[in-house]
Amino acid sequence: MLIVCALFLVGLVAGCVDAIAGGGGLLTLPALMLTGIGDNSALALGTNKGQGVFGTAVALRKYSLSPLLDRRRALQSFAPALLGGAIGTLIVAEISPRVLNPLLMALLATAAALVLFQRPPSRQLQPRHRSAWLAAAVGFSLAFYDGFFGPGTGTFLILAYTCLWHDPLDAASANAKVVNFASNLASTAAFAFRRLIFWNYVLPMAAGQIIGGYVGAHLTIRSGRGLVRYAVVAVTIAMIVRLGWRFV
Repeated sequence: MLIVCALFLVGLVAGCVDAIAGGGGLLTLPALMLTGIGDNSALALGTNKGQGVFGTAVALRKYSLSPLLDRRRALQSFAPALLGGAIGTLIVAEISPRVLNPLLMALLATAAALVLFQRPPSRQLQPRHRSAWLAAAVGFSLAFYDGFFGPGTGTFLILAYTCLWHDPLDAASANAKVVNFASNLASTAAFAFRRLIFWNYVLPMAAGQIIGGYVGAHLTIRSGRGLVRYAVVAVTIAMIVRLGWRFV
């Protein structure tokens, strides 16, 4: 019961953080790997996707009712993201846990370093019109990463959209949820087919994710890009602290 309550709270906080700035998986995946399923990295990754899809679905629904979401880009990136998420998941499910465990730690370190050294634009730039091929390529590649590993994907999407499309940070956060949801949906289906989801942990975390995803999206719509900027910085600091604590 204590583990279930703790996972609910982790899901709640992660869902809120992920809806604002991405990076929720940097909380949920380590939490799952500290439980009994952590010995099976593929099972931990599958359970992480199973609970995460609920938060991204709620956040995307909330953003879809606001003017922040670019619906044209959403249509261009959703299907490639589904494909990328599925392929990434199918590959990771075939990797031996003996190889996957150190690979996961290397990816966590890389995710932390990329977010630390990337900076959103210091001023609002004029929006750019990009081709559908670029939207599809960004959606596919980051969804593949999300399906293969996951943590930090939302933050990377925000950075990509601010740099390539010159989205304001609040719009970038909304648009990132399209790819996030598509990749999580594809990954969850693939992991479930291979029976690599521990539903006893998914359900309490999903309840937290639903609440957190709604609250995070609501705060972003209400408070705007300043909140997203501070949240991205906070996610970066949290990654560095967590990694430092693990390797001390």
